[in-house]
Amino acid sequence: MAHTIGQLPHALHFLELPSADHTQNRKLRHLHGISLRNLSLAQPPSRPRGRTTDDEALPYTLKSPAKALALRETNKLGHSRSSADLRAIQEFAIDAAADAEGGDNGTARGLEGRDKGTARPPFARLRRRSTMDWSGASPQQRQQKLENVVTNRMADCFFSVHVADVKEPAYVSEIAEKTMNPTFRQFDLGSSGPAVTRQDELIVKFWVKSEKMEQFHHLLDMSLCLRSLQYIGKTLDQFRYPLPTNAVIFHLTDGVYTCFTDVTSKEPEDPFSRPAPRPSTHQSLPCSSFDALLRLSKLDDSIQDALATRDRLASDLEAIRKANEMSLSEEAQVGEKMDHIKTVDYAVATVGKQLATARRRRDEKSAGLHARWEYIRKDREAQAESKMRLPTEQAKLPAIETSLSSIGDAITAQRRRICSDLQTIFPMDIMPNRPLAFTIRSLHLPDSEELDFVSSDSLAAALGYVAQATQLLAFYLTVAIPYPLSPRASTSTISDPISTSLGAEPAARTFPLYIKGAIRFRLEYAVFLLNKDIEIILSDRFGVRVLDIRQTLPNLNYAFYMATAGDGELPARKAGGVRGLLKAGRPGGQSMPVDSGPLSRDSTTIGDWSGTRALKDAASRTTISSNGDAALESLKRNQKAQESKLRDG
Repeated sequence: MAHTIGQLPHALHFLELPSADHTQNRKLRHLHGISLRNLSLAQPPSRPRGRTTDDEALPYTLKSPAKALALRETNKLGHSRSSADLRAIQEFAIDAAADAEGGDNGTARGLEGRDKGTARPPFARLRRRSTMDWSGASPQQRQQKLENVVTNRMADCFFSVHVADVKEPAYVSEIAEKTMNPTFRQFDLGSSGPAVTRQDELIVKFWVKSEKMEQFHHLLDMSLCLRSLQYIGKTLDQFRYPLPTNAVIFHLTDGVYTCFTDVTSKEPEDPFSRPAPRPSTHQSLPCSSFDALLRLSKLDDSIQDALATRDRLASDLEAIRKANEMSLSEEAQVGEKMDHIKTVDYAVATVGKQLATARRRRDEKSAGLHARWEYIRKDREAQAESKMRLPTEQAKLPAIETSLSSIGDAITAQRRRICSDLQTIFPMDIMPNRPLAFTIRSLHLPDSEELDFVSSDSLAAALGYVAQATQLLAFYLTVAIPYPLSPRASTSTISDPISTSLGAEPAARTFPLYIKGAIRFRLEYAVFLLNKDIEIILSDRFGVRVLDIRQTLPNLNYAFYMATAGDGELPARKAGGVRGLLKAGRPGGQSMPVDSGPLSRDSTTIGDWSGTRALKDAASRTTISSNGDAALESLKRNQKAQESKLRDG
């Protein structure tokens, strides 16, 4: 081992030298890290400095109280002591004795008194000296001194690992900045090869640079053998003793090691080395027998024959290989050519499949193109034929437009007549002294917020009339209402197929328009849906904005008013529009003969058909008695009354 900087603790009884088996297994492949502790840039002296022989070493001067006091005063820095260690100093007594008796005699008597163990007077004052030589300094000076101490101790550091007979370093660590105890990253020398990892000797060099240095300087240069390291413990935290300055710590796979330069550890003996000859003694020692030596000789001959046979067989095989080298190379080439042929065949098959696919797509596109050309040809022929008929059809265009206009006017007029009939069937009157209070067929229906002020039977009947009138009005005005109605007199219902939170079952989406046997909030939601249907009829068909959808009968009455409004008189209903109802009034369920005269043929127009359908719906949804003749007479009287009202109007 070469030189290093550091001091060895005197008590090394805690070190435990590993056994010979462990030391023989310490190689560079087991080294995973290196650390440095107690970094010091100032190198200590190579040997302890001795004391010069001067007057301070004289015995009598050391025993002088004045000299001891002077030494204590001049020594500014030292360990602090407690009050029990302070001693009384009798300065004035010493001065008085010196003045009275003289220097030599007084000194001699003082020495004699000290030799006899004379104690100091108890009335003397105590003196405490300062333990810091810069205790009275300013804060700036203290800060500057602390910064200087840190600057002198902390530095940037890195190391490099070298191996004998290798020019380049086996490993160079990273730079640990501004530290006194640098700990470097773990490393692995396995990539350096067995020539490095199997060695047990290495050279470690440390380089440092402080703030006062411009470049890195060489600090340590250690040449050591891993077998000579001292074991510390599994980890560095388990080591509880002080380390010397610039102590290098080696991290191996089995623990942490260090190297104390002043310790001479006994190197373990090499198990493969020949032991030293022992001194000859007159005592005879037992030896192997002749038979054992003969068997050993035979075994050695057998081993030598086996080795010779192995060498001969190896040479024969090598000669055979060289003799057939050309054939072996040709066989290898044949295999390579066969693989190449297989690759080419696979590529040809793949390209053939791609070619077949491309041809099939080409044929399909060609067929599609021919079909398109055929369609274009037929379309051009049809276009030419249409151009030939265009003058004739243009001559018919004004008549067709006039017919369409007249049909549209007739449809509008018939819709006005049908809505007027519906308004007559479901009359809505204003209640006296009550604004916006209406009745439908003499039944009062309040707003949706005042449903509690009407009896349940009257409320159900009025809602049934409103539902039937709304459905018929939407049907004849061709308005698609979002909430379908099922008018059944006092048991009418309405459905909500739009909302997503009601479930998929039809019963959960059907709401009653009656209160008996139903839940109150379901009735209120059903009235709300009915008002929304009326609002959609007004907004979609007439573009009217409803201010308050809770006004059920006022909004429905306004819808009838908008549907019956228009220019001109209402067209008269043609006779024979309700002859289909006579089938239900015939005794025995037989249908009555219907005359197919001119009136019946004229009633096939849109208006008459709509009127007939309206009367049929109204008649089917009106409560009548079980007697068929009475029902027929009732229907006839109602029809005559409606016709007389229309003529008077």
